[in-house]
Amino acid sequence: MQYRRFGRTELQMPVFSCGGMRYQFKWQDVPPEQIPADNQQNLEATIRHSIEVGINHIETARGYGTSEMQLGRILPTFEREKLIVQTKISPKSNPQEFRQEFDKSLDYLKLDYVDLLSLHGINTPQLLHDSIRPGGCMDVARKLQAQGKVRFIGFSTHGPTDVIVETINTNQFDYLNLHWYYINQFNWAAIEAANRHDMGVFIISPSDKGGMLYSPPQKLVELCAPLSPMVFNDLFCLSYPQVHTLSLGASKASDFDEHLKAVELLDRADEILPPILVRLEEEAIAILGEHWVKTWHVGLPKPEETPGGINILIILWLRNLALAYDLMDYCKMRYNLLGNASHWFPGNKADRLKELDLQQCLQESPHADKIPAFLEESHRLFGGQEVKRLSEQ
Repeated sequence: MQYRRFGRTELQMPVFSCGGMRYQFKWQDVPPEQIPADNQQNLEATIRHSIEVGINHIETARGYGTSEMQLGRILPTFEREKLIVQTKISPKSNPQEFRQEFDKSLDYLKLDYVDLLSLHGINTPQLLHDSIRPGGCMDVARKLQAQGKVRFIGFSTHGPTDVIVETINTNQFDYLNLHWYYINQFNWAAIEAANRHDMGVFIISPSDKGGMLYSPPQKLVELCAPLSPMVFNDLFCLSYPQVHTLSLGASKASDFDEHLKAVELLDRADEILPPILVRLEEEAIAILGEHWVKTWHVGLPKPEETPGGINILIILWLRNLALAYDLMDYCKMRYNLLGNASHWFPGNKADRLKELDLQQCLQESPHADKIPAFLEESHRLFGGQEVKRLSEQ
């Protein structure tokens, strides 16, 4: 395993982290006796293997159902100083609720402290306000830090880049969890801002949200050869020293194996990546056209600025991925989350286009004349059964 300095925390962070949202029994709390023995055994085997291969950062959240409770049966069996344990608590308008949630987390984990506490899901200006206002959740977190129950404080986010950068620029956080990977590089400005503030940078779900790379389409397999799409994406992310760790949402011990191949290749990333990157870009240009590939995102309105709240940027992005790389299953899954995931994945689908006039909101786009037809095409391609976030299923 390779390790990187996790910003101003000075922690030596493994380049892969063991995320805790896929091996747990339920997305809701249940009485401990209801957890099946085989499920617990699988979780414990996963954690043991994680530690064996050098992945000593175990990351979970209060919102991950039984994850913390189940981890509490295995984490205390390891030398505490050799673990980096992180949990996440959603900001609350009532900071006392935030404290109660943290106390529940620590009790379930059966630990005296966590190394990393994230304010989970600072996705909107209101949630940022609830977090950092005087007497708010951040003040609670600071008290926990003073009591020795928390070492470092960060935040996780699925929000737009401007909200992420605004949160970073408060300079109140030691690290952040955010989305950034090959198919979605929108948040690079946030990573640069985090580095200016010497914050640790943790990438959320690069294999799942990064394209469901555990079951990639054949076209992407061929474009990424000789690497698997998963190893390519890992290597792409970690080739940037500004990125410190990638979350692996393991559901079983063997889920680490493919990712570990990337560690062996890190020193050769400058040699291995360029031919693959050229192939991927050339394919996108061949399918979509160079002018579109270079400028499709320019001048697009935010969902709140668009009639019907349509998330035009996300829908066009998904269309690009489906047409260029055959990522159809991924695009259908993400598209059908629109309208169902609140601030975690905001905006609506393009299912009401005939009722809406998009002319004014698209006046800054160089492709204003084409976009309504592309949105209609996207709805035909992706529309179907509504999808909910894992935690709501």
